[in-house]
Amino acid sequence: MSYESVILILFVIASVVAVITRYINLPYTIALVAVGLMLGGLHLLHPPSLTQELLYSVFLPPLIFEAAIHLRASELWRDGWPIATLVIPGVIASTLLTAAVMVPVSVHFALIDAITWPVAILFGAAVAATDPVAVVSLFNKLGAPRRLRLLIESESLLNDGTSIVVFILAMQYIMGDLGTPQDAVVDFFRIVGFGLLVGVIVGLATAAVMHHLDDAMITITLTTIAAYGSFLIADRLGVSGVMSTVAAGLITGGKGLSEILFPSIRLATETFWEYIAFAMNSLIFLLMGFAVNLTLLWELFPIILIAYVSVLAARFFVVTGTWAVFYPTNHKFPFSWAAVMTWGGLRGALSMVLALSIPDSFALKELIVTLVFGVVLISIFVQGLTMSPLMKMLGIVSPVSQLKHYELLKTEISLYQDIIDKMNKLHQRRFLSAESLESLTSEYQKKIDALSEELDKAEVDKETLVKEEVLKTKRRMIMEEAKTLLERYQSGTISIEVYKTVKHELDSQLFELENMEA
Repeated sequence: MSYESVILILFVIASVVAVITRYINLPYTIALVAVGLMLGGLHLLHPPSLTQELLYSVFLPPLIFEAAIHLRASELWRDGWPIATLVIPGVIASTLLTAAVMVPVSVHFALIDAITWPVAILFGAAVAATDPVAVVSLFNKLGAPRRLRLLIESESLLNDGTSIVVFILAMQYIMGDLGTPQDAVVDFFRIVGFGLLVGVIVGLATAAVMHHLDDAMITITLTTIAAYGSFLIADRLGVSGVMSTVAAGLITGGKGLSEILFPSIRLATETFWEYIAFAMNSLIFLLMGFAVNLTLLWELFPIILIAYVSVLAARFFVVTGTWAVFYPTNHKFPFSWAAVMTWGGLRGALSMVLALSIPDSFALKELIVTLVFGVVLISIFVQGLTMSPLMKMLGIVSPVSQLKHYELLKTEISLYQDIIDKMNKLHQRRFLSAESLESLTSEYQKKIDALSEELDKAEVDKETLVKEEVLKTKRRMIMEEAKTLLERYQSGTISIEVYKTVKHELDSQLFELENMEA
């Protein structure tokens, strides 16, 4: 079977899994890993080999860019110090702590020739990258605090870049391409710093061009160029392509996408990138099952289990350390959040991308891939499946989430009432006979009565209900203002300067409302 056919089949499988998970209440990524593991074990398909160039040049840029364009630099800057602590010293500490456990463990399990300190650091860097895709979707579903979601998403995005740089430096050291430890430190800051600079330049240029575009297809093409271009330019210059793509994505999203005058263009662009992320994540999670030697996975399971515990312990040390440092400051956050951030730091696609990107000439590639996959597997299944009970136990789930069923009932009643009103208008204009109107009205009225009865029985906290209704009404009024503002600009009533000034004020009001909802 050709590679093209295999990729097509994998997309079909991913689509089927996505549909099924909606009905069985299982996180999509967890189901994908399970299916990929089964496919790999049965050897039914033979997918293309995942080369280092393919993984870095095709998979990484869109995954990083999509995550970055949905964050706002202003929001990230607000918690900049805690995030920076988690991202740089936190990732390095996590890598070293994991390595410090793996070296003596390898001695105990008679793998002394395999896991040396450089190899252990390589492994530690690969599993230091967090990938909370399943957790973030769960946060949105349960109504977790907005700031907590931003902390986890922002930290994950930036620690990916740090992890990759540490991983590359460790790989260079093992291959004999790196000098002294001092050289490694200098290289680290050079790679990160100049990578960010390249991304800033690409992002600003992209945003400047986007302000003059009124076509969704051109905008999507431009953002695609920014995603891959920022990565490839930085890579050619010998600096961090990931950090470059992060910076380009943040600026493109904050200064370009968010300021596009036409909502339809913004929606089309965001939808495109959501699909690209879905497609890339689907392929990676499915291909995990094909890339691992299941026999070796079982043989190494005791070491994998110890490695997982060490990774989790290192994560706990870093997160709680950050919590303790910032607790006396304005950047403090509850300890319950620290627990969720620790448990929510799942390992996923990026860890596997890093492991699979190790050159085939490296003798221990299969060992590292198996260890990383084992840790990712346990992380996804154990932490992913227990996150919801943990959040409920810690009381982090917003009470607003309890109103979803109540809001659903109200929405359905309102829609049916609108249908009856429209049918009456059709009857008045003689497009609908009296008999048909009576029959249809009776049918919809029965639905309204049943829903109304269920609505009356619904148990909901009145204080929470009033607060939520006030916030939603305020948001609706602001959105109406924004709509009217855009209409006046498009009709030539107001200038572009006035439009941008007022729109910025409205965006600030929306941001404040979102924080109140948290």
